Amino acid sequence: MAVRHVMVVGAGQMGSGIAQVAAQAGCRVWLKDINEELVEKGLARIRSFLERGVQRGKVTAEEKDAALGRITGTVGHEAAADCDIVIEAVVEDLEVKNRVFAELDEVCPERTIFATNTSSLPITQLAAATGRPDRFIGMHFMNPVPLMKLVEIIRGLATSDATYETVRELAVTMGKEPVTVQDSPGFVSNRILIPMINEAVYCLQEGLATPEDIDTVMRLGMNHPMGPLALADLIGLDTVLYIADVLYREFQDSKYRACPLLRKMVRAGYLGRKTGRGFYTYES
Repeated sequence: MAVRHVMVVGAGQMGSGIAQVAAQAGCRVWLKDINEELVEKGLARIRSFLERGVQRGKVTAEEKDAALGRITGTVGHEAAADCDIVIEAVVEDLEVKNRVFAELDEVCPERTIFATNTSSLPITQLAAATGRPDRFIGMHFMNPVPLMKLVEIIRGLATSDATYETVRELAVTMGKEPVTVQDSPGFVSNRILIPMINEAVYCLQEGLATPEDIDTVMRLGMNHPMGPLALADLIGLDTVLYIADVLYREFQDSKYRACPLLRKMVRAGYLGRKTGRGFYTYES
């Protein structure tokens, strides 16, 4: 099935990025969130990203205008009734995601595929809460979505071959490099990434080095484009902690136990770039 109409639920950093690449791939896109303010922030983020792309010669002004013209903001689910696929990118919370998919189940026709951008939660468990587990799949984009090529495609226990092929083709159309991953907590990306970030936080907690020097070791010594603490600030420390807790809970292995400093910073509201303070301080 060729995907032409897409709804993205969640207009935050990930959702707006997904909406952008879908629109640039020629899809008609609806970007949904719970209120107009959040939708407008998502649309503004897309406009800003595309305008910077024009300034840098990555896209033409005509391509920018065409992509923006394919995106419509909404606070309702009604448009989902005409969509080939709905991609969920809301907060990383099982109850919230289940509620979103239950509402969509009531609106979407049988043919509509449900994809989740979850970074850690079991696809099979999410799919089981819907009436279409065969048309449910994980589609885990990397942040920032317009720049990062990778998409992890995660099949649930009941995901059909047709659903998988449709989503894989969509990822390629979006200009992404899809990688097939089995349904396991954290998949591949966060199974490796989160323990690395967590260990960097332990290094900071134990006073081995400053945040800047820890990140410099990984950038210059391991050729990472960004240090783990700066990356944690970009992801959001609350999200990093949530994924670490999922890994620890699911595997019951102490190697996934979140660093106390990470938990303390989240409790203090130091969540990284989105709050202006994390391991580094950011101007608004």
